[in-house]
Amino acid sequence: MALVLHAGNTNKNGFKALIAAEYSGVKVELVKNFEMGVSNKSPKFLEMNPIGKVPVLETPDGPVFESNAIARYVTRLKADNPLFGSSLIEYAHVEQWIDFATLEIDSNILRWLIPRIGFAVYLPPAEEAAISALKRALTALNTHLSSNTYLVGHSATLADIIMACNLTLGFSRLLTKKFTSEFPHVERYFWTLVNQPNFRKILGEVKQAESVPSIQSAKKPSQAKEPTKPKDEPKKEAKKEPAKPKLEEAVAEEEAPKPKAKNSLDLLPPSKMILDEWKRLYSNTKTNFREIAVKGFWDMYDPEGYSLWFCDYKYNDENTVSFVTLNKVGGFLQRMDLARKYAFGKMLVIGSEPPFKVKGLWLFRGQEIPKFIIDECYDMELYDWRKVDITDEDQKERVNQMIEDQEPFEGEALLDAKCFK
Repeated sequence: MALVLHAGNTNKNGFKALIAAEYSGVKVELVKNFEMGVSNKSPKFLEMNPIGKVPVLETPDGPVFESNAIARYVTRLKADNPLFGSSLIEYAHVEQWIDFATLEIDSNILRWLIPRIGFAVYLPPAEEAAISALKRALTALNTHLSSNTYLVGHSATLADIIMACNLTLGFSRLLTKKFTSEFPHVERYFWTLVNQPNFRKILGEVKQAESVPSIQSAKKPSQAKEPTKPKDEPKKEAKKEPAKPKLEEAVAEEEAPKPKAKNSLDLLPPSKMILDEWKRLYSNTKTNFREIAVKGFWDMYDPEGYSLWFCDYKYNDENTVSFVTLNKVGGFLQRMDLARKYAFGKMLVIGSEPPFKVKGLWLFRGQEIPKFIIDECYDMELYDWRKVDITDEDQKERVNQMIEDQEPFEGEALLDAKCFK
């Protein structure tokens, strides 16, 4: 018998087990046509969980309910699973952060959200308390992540999976950019995780809330009876209203994506520079890089259709741990994926000892940094940006050196060089 997860396909608590399964190589099937409020009230479901809570995992040895327990069960199906850490103390820390994600993060997000969307009575003092408690928790999390890429160790664990799933509800429904900007390390951590392949396969694209939901009155069950109509009056068909979402969907389901407007960069006059041709030349050049790739770049470059930009990380004094710095840059490049059609970039991590410097060179379609990139990729504001003056030979040579990954660069060793193409 296969493992079958009973939950809707937008249930963030169900996502925990599904992501753990991806990391563990375990097959978990999501039950088809699950309808919250119907499927979880069926006799079969109530045999598995008498109180009808979602999710439930159906296993050969019997059902398991409570989402964290399900995620732990799936994780333990792989022997010596690194999702539980590599030592006894790491295992304890994984459990510690799972409890923190549940009791300090998830509970306070729900205390803030549920009254606003009408599933509990809205009380301003209660909301203030929930927001205060959530900020306190995020401050503690932000402090921990200031010197750690992940919650435990140097790779994702079950604690990160559960934390990210709980944060997904907050980021997508409540936590606007203005709110989360107070916690930059939490932002970096969250967007890095949800863009990793095993997360993205289950979560899809996560978009941050643009506003906090407006307050709705608490929903009450209808008790009104259908009015009696005269016998000779033709029976009118009752006007059907679209079904209101159940609580699960209300707190976990994203709105259907709207048709995307045409990107303004596609409306620019055609450019003689074919970006994909430059990317192929860059990728295929293995020797004589300066003579072939760098020269080829300037032969292709169209200063009317494209612009070059230097960027310098504003907070290099924080870059005291090499792997954290490298992951920070890697996360930035992942989040720039939305610009792949319109950009090429080089990011250099410089220095043989901390603090490490992060500098970059970017080629963008158009004469300015595209607004949609600034709006969508929060990392952009972490850098100082300066447009390259290609009439200045010193700046032009600096471009050559960054394309080429020249070492030493500006008198210092290169720790790493990453390319966005």
